[in-house]
Amino acid sequence: MATEAHGEATGLSFHPMDQFIVRPLFGDGEVHWYTPTNVTLWMFLIVAATLALLVMGSRGRAIVPTRGQSVAELAYGMVHKMIEEVSGKEGLRYFPYILTLFMFIVFANLLGLLPLAFTVTSHIAVTGVLAAAVIIGVTVIGFVKNGVHFLDLFWIRSAPLAVRPILAVIEVISYFVRPLSLSIRLAGNMIAGHAVIKVFAGFAAIAAVAPVAVVAVVGMYAFEVLVAFVQAYVFTILTCVYLKDALHPSH
Repeated sequence: MATEAHGEATGLSFHPMDQFIVRPLFGDGEVHWYTPTNVTLWMFLIVAATLALLVMGSRGRAIVPTRGQSVAELAYGMVHKMIEEVSGKEGLRYFPYILTLFMFIVFANLLGLLPLAFTVTSHIAVTGVLAAAVIIGVTVIGFVKNGVHFLDLFWIRSAPLAVRPILAVIEVISYFVRPLSLSIRLAGNMIAGHAVIKVFAGFAAIAAVAPVAVVAVVGMYAFEVLVAFVQAYVFTILTCVYLKDALHPSH
């Protein structure tokens, strides 16, 4: 309250968290499950951008690649190598899903940096679904691939017998915390970066600190571009790690 009062007194007022509010596309009514919202619009644009790069960008397959083809091939090669190194050759059969997941998160993070855009990965409702899909998927793969031996993931045979039950409980808890850590890490980084940019932009209204604020905003934008790729990479490589656990659960 004191901060708001001080802001009003000095003529400086900004609300960095307003950019994360879900609003209907048409009108100002309540948001229901069937209401088209700003999230709906930007999710559509993210899917369209992903399809445009992966499908349209690789359609020509020219000897001298276009820019789109070069970016698509770069993403393809990076994710393919990541899966092979982390999950092994068995994990390559799940390459299409992991590549799509990586590209979706990258475009969601990058498009969220556009002016007046909405960052869908700033909401747990989105990142939570992505994380839950990963954990449920690798769990199903683990049981289908290994049967009840998938539970060996929680029974650390290399540890002394007396402490194995305790470690098993810890392993079970950590396994079910995985979707929370995946979703909160991604959403938290997006919220924090965008909120800081909005705060710096608000200070640009003060003439005395406007040059510093502008430089700070430009610097944060550059940093957020890096964070957009890093967070997509972290989410994807952790997916590969969890897939490795599902394919080879024995310690």
